[in-house]
Amino acid sequence: MQVPAALAPFASMAGASRGRRYPEPESPTRSAFQRDRDRIIHSAAFRRLQYKTQVFVYHEGDHYRTRLTHSLEVSQIARSICRVLGLDSDLAEALALAHDLGHTPFGHAGEEVLDRVMAGHGGFDHNAQTLRILTRLERRYAAFDGLNLTWEALEGTVKHNGPIDRAGPVPAAILDYDAEHDLELGSWPGPEAQVAALADDIAYNYHDLDDGVRAGLFPLAAAAEVPVVNDVLAEVTAAWPHLEMPRLTHEVVRQLIGLTIDDVLAESRRRIAAAAPASVEAVHRLDGALIGFSPAMRDVDRQLKSFLTRHMYRHERVAQRSQLASEVVSGLFEMYTAEPDRMPEEWRSAAGTGATVKARTVADFIAGMTDRFALQEYRRLTGVDADV
Repeated sequence: MQVPAALAPFASMAGASRGRRYPEPESPTRSAFQRDRDRIIHSAAFRRLQYKTQVFVYHEGDHYRTRLTHSLEVSQIARSICRVLGLDSDLAEALALAHDLGHTPFGHAGEEVLDRVMAGHGGFDHNAQTLRILTRLERRYAAFDGLNLTWEALEGTVKHNGPIDRAGPVPAAILDYDAEHDLELGSWPGPEAQVAALADDIAYNYHDLDDGVRAGLFPLAAAAEVPVVNDVLAEVTAAWPHLEMPRLTHEVVRQLIGLTIDDVLAESRRRIAAAAPASVEAVHRLDGALIGFSPAMRDVDRQLKSFLTRHMYRHERVAQRSQLASEVVSGLFEMYTAEPDRMPEEWRSAAGTGATVKARTVADFIAGMTDRFALQEYRRLTGVDADV
């Protein structure tokens, strides 16, 4: 496959970045987007992803995905797609590595609990929480709070799933930041953000398939109800009839990822040829996404998500962990809001006296916890070992 020697005219250009909210001298050795990526990697929030649940709680096995390994896998897929399409792989990598920073402990179950207990204070949304981390909660630099990423990195983080309709429910954190640093919420994000979003879908589906089989939640043969899985499984077993597990699963997943990436490349090239965008600004103004799945692959994506929902995400073992998350996260929230002094000093001082400020500070503190720290805190505060 031929890879472009230079960036496409519609790629995001680090040398023409819209800059940072707080101006800084440029690096003599790294592009603006390389610096974004490096700042994300060096952040405390990124390190904590190592012990945050993807589906399985951290101690259930060293081979299961965590938020950290998932983010690394997303970045690899995003880089691969960008290099073929002539897009800036450094920006795509930064977006991929940052996209899960705002997730709570215990995966989506933890987020649902925080959203429920924060219902009277603006709710909780992991994408908005990622923006808070990148612009406020990381405190590493003398001149500013947050990481002071480029406009392109912040815009892509907030809008990687597409334009945001101001008429709909939009988290206050996004609206508040946008009022001070316009992210053009109603337009399509740059192509690198669109790539990162698709890479997330690809990694999420197929690597959860791998983890689900490894965990014994379902046999690989059960996934053959999805036609594309059935086809690839048949091809692999015909070529290697005696291939043992888990190598069989890995080979099937590897080929499925390759097929899906090939689909993204073919469909995106078709859209690029039709739209002929001359600049990244032209991409922002399009009526639809420039990077995407073909209609057939969108059907595959829906089929896989449906299968995983029924056989994995609603499995009894996963449901039990969701109940654990509910007890721990809601219990911690109740205790910290009633007695903010139970939190470390930096969080106590930020809690203030107003109910909403206090609740948001508590939510920030809990959202930043790893699974194991949340369990340790719950044990310390209640004397109850919730992780039996």
